[in-house]
Amino acid sequence: MPFENVRVETNSRLRTLMSRPSRDQLIARYDFAIDKFQILALDALDRGESVLVAAPTGSGKTLVAEYAIEAARRQGQRAFYTAPIKALSNQKYNDLVAHYGKTDVGLLTGDNSVNPTAPIIVMTTEVLRNMIYARSDALAKLSVVVLDEVHFLQDAYRGPVWEEVIIHLDPTVQLVCLSATVSNATEVTEWLSTVRGKTVPIVEEKRPVELINHFVVGDAAEHEVKIFETIINGAPNQEVTKLEATSANRNIRSVGRGNRRSNRALSSRMRSRLFSPNRIEVVDLLQHEDLLPAIVFIFSRNQCDEAAEVCVRGGVRLTDAEQRAEIAEIVDSRVEMFSDDDLAALNFSRFANQLEAGIGSHHAGLVPAFKEIVEECFIKGLVRLVFATETLAVGLNMPARAVVIEKITKFTGEHHQPLKASEYTQLTGRAGRRGIDTVGHALVLWNQFINFDQVAALAMSRSFRLVSAFRPTYNMAANLIQTHSRQEAHHLLNLSFAQFQSGRDVVEIQARIARRGKERDRLREQAHSNFGDIDDYRRSFSLRPDASEIEEAIGQLSLGDMINLPRQSIKAAVVATAQRTNGTKLTLVTASKLIVNLQVGDFESPPQKIGFIKLPDSYARTSPKFIKEVAQRVQRTKVKTHNGRGFGSGERDHPVLNDPELKRRLIAAKSADRIDRELKLMEERIDKSVQSVSAQFDDLVRLMERRGYVSNWQLTDQGRSLARIFHELDLVIAEALIEKLFDDLNPAELASLLSVFVYEYRRAEEPPKPRIPKTLQTQWKVVKELSETIAKDEELAGIAPHRPVDAGLMEITYDWASGGELIDILDDDLTAGDFVRTMKQLIDLLRQISLIAANSQTSQTAEQAVTALFRGVVAASQGSTIESL
Repeated sequence: MPFENVRVETNSRLRTLMSRPSRDQLIARYDFAIDKFQILALDALDRGESVLVAAPTGSGKTLVAEYAIEAARRQGQRAFYTAPIKALSNQKYNDLVAHYGKTDVGLLTGDNSVNPTAPIIVMTTEVLRNMIYARSDALAKLSVVVLDEVHFLQDAYRGPVWEEVIIHLDPTVQLVCLSATVSNATEVTEWLSTVRGKTVPIVEEKRPVELINHFVVGDAAEHEVKIFETIINGAPNQEVTKLEATSANRNIRSVGRGNRRSNRALSSRMRSRLFSPNRIEVVDLLQHEDLLPAIVFIFSRNQCDEAAEVCVRGGVRLTDAEQRAEIAEIVDSRVEMFSDDDLAALNFSRFANQLEAGIGSHHAGLVPAFKEIVEECFIKGLVRLVFATETLAVGLNMPARAVVIEKITKFTGEHHQPLKASEYTQLTGRAGRRGIDTVGHALVLWNQFINFDQVAALAMSRSFRLVSAFRPTYNMAANLIQTHSRQEAHHLLNLSFAQFQSGRDVVEIQARIARRGKERDRLREQAHSNFGDIDDYRRSFSLRPDASEIEEAIGQLSLGDMINLPRQSIKAAVVATAQRTNGTKLTLVTASKLIVNLQVGDFESPPQKIGFIKLPDSYARTSPKFIKEVAQRVQRTKVKTHNGRGFGSGERDHPVLNDPELKRRLIAAKSADRIDRELKLMEERIDKSVQSVSAQFDDLVRLMERRGYVSNWQLTDQGRSLARIFHELDLVIAEALIEKLFDDLNPAELASLLSVFVYEYRRAEEPPKPRIPKTLQTQWKVVKELSETIAKDEELAGIAPHRPVDAGLMEITYDWASGGELIDILDDDLTAGDFVRTMKQLIDLLRQISLIAANSQTSQTAEQAVTALFRGVVAASQGSTIESL
């Protein structure tokens, strides 16, 4: 591919400009006035320059793309429109077909190939990358490429593809990059100008519809759910701040008498004056404030489904008879290809019942057809309330009057972390329908773990810096070696945004290290105790038992058993137990009539029984008389003392326990540890920044040479196969091909074995033990050993190891490819949406194997496996968003 100085394309663009139709011709389709930022973008395109248009959702970025496409079409040139996800590609395809007709528009997503020779093609970014590496004839007469949602280049998995396209695409092709508002648009366009020629930043920060941020909190004292504006005159709403402070003070006063340490420990467990409204209360508020239609973002698939069902069972009805009939018509037309058994497996009746009530659930666990039904009904105003995960915030055109965010923290798979400013902006970008609403509304619900100031800071933040996630891959290396000299490959890699940013980042990181280092030292000073070695105490404190031991001890307690409260010498009796999803909840009463609820996370060691009282049976257990009588019996009862030196005895004897400021010092020490970890990561970033992207590439090439894929900068036969494998586990798949692990298998066996490359268990808990078909035990063992060997080689070479292969879907894939029924395959660990998506990824990999396998029988088996998988719900989900099919 060309990599020479970008000035060579000037004459070509000038010739194109001379034949360009007038602007009036190009914008004749629009019946509204064009905004200033759009005019600036069109001016740049008319000058033959590329553009980066960074603007809020719904502001009209697409108009700029359509202008460039129309200009290319009228000049007899081709235009490509790329999107990061297939759903967005399908939606854009339908939009363009509606304007240009089916003849002039095509679609290429891996799943679908519709009219591939059309002058306008919509595709995923990966498809364009693969075309470039293959030097496809489809690139002939290509005049413009639209890169929609270009901020995806910071995505860890898919981001590198965007940079590959930008770097390798012929410099005569004009780029129209569409992005959410980013704070470093100038930096991005400086890089684009370096790589591709003059690129103009077009930044519009003003939303097309004004956004009002709200904070919603339940007030138990006044028995109502209150809604406040989050920001007043550019600052956090002081009324909410005072309400939080009043609630906190009330909690402290209500703790009761006792020593200071016990009060501090127990006050956080007292019932707060403030509460988070439940979902029915949220719907009531939205209706009362005239804020429907609304999208409620919940960062859990199960919770989205549960929320929709709770509303239906609670009697929420947001539709009339005419709307319900129209919804039923849409639903019926979208599920025609599904069998009755498949619909039963997909819990279709519940889904349809929710929709007819005007309520929907939208997340990646649904099959595509179900998500598309929700989208169509919402866009048409038939469904008025959707509970969705954050995937709905990406690209799809589904604006609402209001957006509700239940929590501003989400679980990453390992821990909970606050939303980033960019994520908050993306979610709230759905609030406000242009041409319908004068303002949009973003509501955040109160949460006991996040204070109001954090919510306000997020609402006021405008920071969204685009950071490169580019990294060389084995497939990328093979393609560069195949088409370029070593020097040319290094030159291309050094054009990456990652390399462009790394030099600038070093100074900023170094300054941050200095600042954070001073903060760490200050915290270490605060953590120092004159009563003893606080680090010694913390080391013994860290040797806590497994949570399962604590849960087991809790489970052995009976009603009336007495224990000491965690970290306190306060005895209490168990008066109630309840099973919760995260373990057993104990309700206890102390001698001072304090009611305390505890679960496994509240204990640092297994609770030990120290006595027993007979609970009074003459009163209801919630009555004040019952609590009083229990408290008196707890007070009178003598308890055992435990002299054993099990867990926690070392802490109880430690001299720092005499320090009245121990809690504050422990917090300071923990904060200092966190900063130490930050400093280590920042120092590692500097080390990596010193090494160029081309140096990382050289590490990959050396490993490929050792494994026989490259010799003297030439690809071997197996190297040429690697160049055609587009997958994150490309090298492991190539090794399995070399070992002939895919030969002599039937279609079901081949599909099952290949599933280990596409499936990945992503939940926080331990995965269930995989079930391996008997005929594939040997092949699985060899694939696993291959993967582990390569990972060790990568570690030795200083390369980030690939993710492990995963056998968790082998049996299910085998059953499906053998004709099994969907209802027998889905379970609590596998949703229909995940199953369909994984099968599509597997079909894509099987098609690649059919093209590159050296054994013709293996190629044929791969094609047969595709046919075996492509049936039922998988086939019904294929192209369901494409109205022309």
